[in-house]
Parts: sequence; C-alpha cells; structure tokens
Amino acid sequence: MKVLVAGATGAIGRPLVPLLQDAGHDVAALVRSAARADEVRGRGVEPHVCDVFDAASVRDAVAVAAPDVLVHQLTALPALLDVRRYEEQLRPTNRLRAEATPHLMAAAQAAGVRRVVCQSISFLTAPEGPPVQDEDARVYLDAPKAFAAAVAATHAMEQCVLHTDGVEGVVLRYGFFYGPGTAYATDGGTAGEIRARRFPIVGAGGGISSFVHIDDAAAATVLALDGGAPGVYNVCDDEPAPMREWLPAMAAALGARKPLRVPAIIPRLLVGPHVVHFATTLRGNSNARFKRTFGWTPAHPTWRTAFPEVLTG
Repeated sequence: MKVLVAGATGAIGRPLVPLLQDAGHDVAALVRSAARADEVRGRGVEPHVCDVFDAASVRDAVAVAAPDVLVHQLTALPALLDVRRYEEQLRPTNRLRAEATPHLMAAAQAAGVRRVVCQSISFLTAPEGPPVQDEDARVYLDAPKAFAAAVAATHAMEQCVLHTDGVEGVVLRYGFFYGPGTAYATDGGTAGEIRARRFPIVGAGGGISSFVHIDDAAAATVLALDGGAPGVYNVCDDEPAPMREWLPAMAAALGARKPLRVPAIIPRLLVGPHVVHFATTLRGNSNARFKRTFGWTPAHPTWRTAFPEVLTG
C-alpha cells in the first residue's frame, strides 16, 4: 500500500515511518523544505515538498504521490508547553488543524485517496458525565479561553476529515504521549518541570489523564490504515488515572522528589482555569472501541508499569 504521511518528522511520525516500512508499505511524506526532504529521503521515504497552507501546492503534491492512504500527523508544538502562554503556544497547531486540514482533504479527494487517518486528542471532551468517557461524549467547545481555541480547531479538523465525500475518515484521538521524543520522556520538557517541582498536584488532583506510549500510538496508526469502520476512536492505554496517582508515580520513576500540592485557587488566579480543568475536572477516555474494532493490544497497557521502565535513567 502507498502511504503518504504529513508530519513524518514529528513525535509520532518518527516511530511511525519504520513501522510502516516494516509492514511492507511504500512510504512517502509531505515536507515543507528541501532540508526536510533530505532528512526523510535518508530514511528511505519519498519526499514531496509543499506548503500545507496553499491549496494548490498540497493538491499537486498529493496528486504526484498518488497514495492509497494519507496519514495526517501535523502539529507544531514546542518541546515544553508553558501553561502561562498556553493559548499562544497552541496557535500554530490550531492553524494547522483548522486551515491545512481542508487542503489535505480536498487534495485527497481529488487524487482518489481511499482513506485519511488523522491525529486528534482524546482530552477534548467536556468535564461532565462518567469519569471515563467513550467517543460519543460531548466536545468541550465551551472550554476555558486558553483551551477553547484548541478544542474548536481540533473539532473543525475532525469534522472535515469525517465528512469529505468519497474519503474514509478515521480520527484517532490519542491520549497524552509519553516515551522517546515526547514531553513525557526522560529528557522531555514536562519531565524537567517535574524534577524542578514546578508541576504540582492541584487541589485534590482528581483530573483524569489517559496516556499512550508513543510506540503504541504508532502501532495503532498502522492498524487504522485498513479495515474497521470510518469514525472517531480513542487511542490510549487501559488505565486512565487521576493526577494524584500518576504524577507522584512519574516523579518517582524520574528519581524526582514528590510533587508539591497547591490549592486550586492559586493556579486559577496566577495561570488560568485551563490548568485547573486538566488537574481537577478532566475526564479519562476509554480505548474499548478501537481495541474491539482493530484488534489492538497496547504493548504498554498501563502507565503504572511503563513509567518505571520508560522513564528511569
């Protein structure tokens, strides 16, 4: 199968490309510069240079690549998200999702691409209902301001992918990535904040996070290329957990001191309500639909055992 990857040099693109190659797929990549083209060519990938914000450029590149499946993994996130500048730092990724996605989908449609597999986020659902939600939960479009633009852009991306005539849209809502090349790696930005005790437990720490090892996310993406119905799927591990559980465990795995505890009023006033949401009211996500549909079993089924293995050192 010919697979065209947008975002082949990103956090998930790096482990995804060799998995695609190992599975026997012919891999091509959309890249933004000659330097990136040389990089992916060195990995045995056919490069196609284009400007993803220019519809004609994308259309021409996809037409030449002529893939069976397009994988949309475009993001532009910093190594460490500064919670004080959250809205500003998410803006480039929001633009990719809201503005580049329609160009990718139109190009896929014009080129006769059978399926588009798209990166999304599992943590965009509203803080209501059960502690662990499935894909039918309401999207948090009325989120606090610093997070609202990201939710709106992600929702617009999902709708575009799911409702382009003639193209099967598969949206993968990944949990929080951890492992090599991520913020939650041993040398990642978040790990550094935890070591410096700048990542406290807020309030009761009841916000529930769903994690996924980056290699498991890549393996799930390969499975999503074929079979299974189009639609939205959560891709995360088997054990969503509240901050008060996972954060001390991550600190211990990193050899850091126990995280501090602060009342919710402090980050609400100093940083904003988006931080309090993630720490206190965030809902977890069920991976049951994806596991059932695609026969996926994560190699790292729970962060409890994976953090000590992945983050020690």
